[in-house]
Amino acid sequence: MKISTKGRYGLRILLDLALHGQEAPRLMKDIARSQQISEKYISRLILPLNEAGFITSFRGAKGGLKLAKAPKEISLLEIIEAMEGRVAIVDCVFDKEFCLKSNDCSACKVWSSLNKKIRKQMAEITLKDVLKSEKKAKQTVEEQ
Repeated sequence: MKISTKGRYGLRILLDLALHGQEAPRLMKDIARSQQISEKYISRLILPLNEAGFITSFRGAKGGLKLAKAPKEISLLEIIEAMEGRVAIVDCVFDKEFCLKSNDCSACKVWSSLNKKIRKQMAEITLKDVLKSEKKAKQTVEEQ
């Protein structure tokens, strides 16, 4: 399992909204500038974030994007799965028809166990946790 730019940038977009989008909706161009992601790519990533219920978009002169949920209500697992699909370290973990031996395969049992632990850990990390870490990192840089 490798998390692509879709998953990583999805998290960064939500983090940017959590950091800056509290008062007024945030413009895509402002997110693009602060996160160093092209505005064109952000516009493609917004759709799955919106479909997952993480963001709300507003049209018009004062339009833009805002978080639709509190950061503590959005898990890393939900973000990655919205952007990438189901987290699975190997295909046979969720698709038993992928491999003929998956029902009686010791290796598949190992992968399943490991996958459950990864998913559990990702589910326990919230956007709020990442936000705290980001604020702490910025504070450390400012103090230097």
